[in-house]
Amino acid sequence: MKKIHIITPVKDSIELTLKTIEAITHSQFRIPYTYTVYNDFSTPENSAILDKAAQQYGFNLVHLSDLTQNPSPNYLFVLQLSQEKALKEDAGLCIVESDVVVHPDTLQRLFDEAQQRPDCGIAAAVTVDDKGLINYPYLYAKGEENKVFTTRKHLSFCCSLLTTAFMQKFNFQRLDPSKSWHDVTISHESLKQGFNNYLCTTLPVFHQPHGSRPWKQLKYSNPLKYYWLKLIHRRDKI
Repeated sequence: MKKIHIITPVKDSIELTLKTIEAITHSQFRIPYTYTVYNDFSTPENSAILDKAAQQYGFNLVHLSDLTQNPSPNYLFVLQLSQEKALKEDAGLCIVESDVVVHPDTLQRLFDEAQQRPDCGIAAAVTVDDKGLINYPYLYAKGEENKVFTTRKHLSFCCSLLTTAFMQKFNFQRLDPSKSWHDVTISHESLKQGFNNYLCTTLPVFHQPHGSRPWKQLKYSNPLKYYWLKLIHRRDKI
């Protein structure tokens, strides 16, 4: 890897998204990078806010409505498009979701951790709450603080770097289009291709669980309604 391509898929949740964008654009890098926000059919009002933010912070903004008429979520399309662009430039693909806030050195250090491990397929930063405690989706990492360790459990794409070596072996065109999210499949494919996946509890990032998909908060406040909506709308297939 010679550089990293950073992406953030966005569907409204504008207040959290702006915090994510600000943190990434204020990151400190020693390597070349690009940052692209993919606007997945946010409301016209929020799309206009993203346009203004792109001018203010200088990131690339892609309105998916200009590229596809497929309704949100278009996570698979974003992954496929981003993989193609990254491989053309020998770049790692770093996914930072719109409910995550990184520290200034997080992404450079994540790149460094992956780069010094030739067997690395995916490197991920652990997620924490506002008290600094490990939270969803990495509750299994409690007790493993201040470590970089391999895991066979799946890595979420809250803040994860996919290496070029892995992406050269697994084409995202092979992913199942009937699924909404692909972090579990891609994590397992990395292992199948002979790579190791690393979780860095040395690199905590703030995460508001499901902040990028507010409807999922129903899972805690009204679980019956959550599973009903998930069923009838065929949402959130992993």
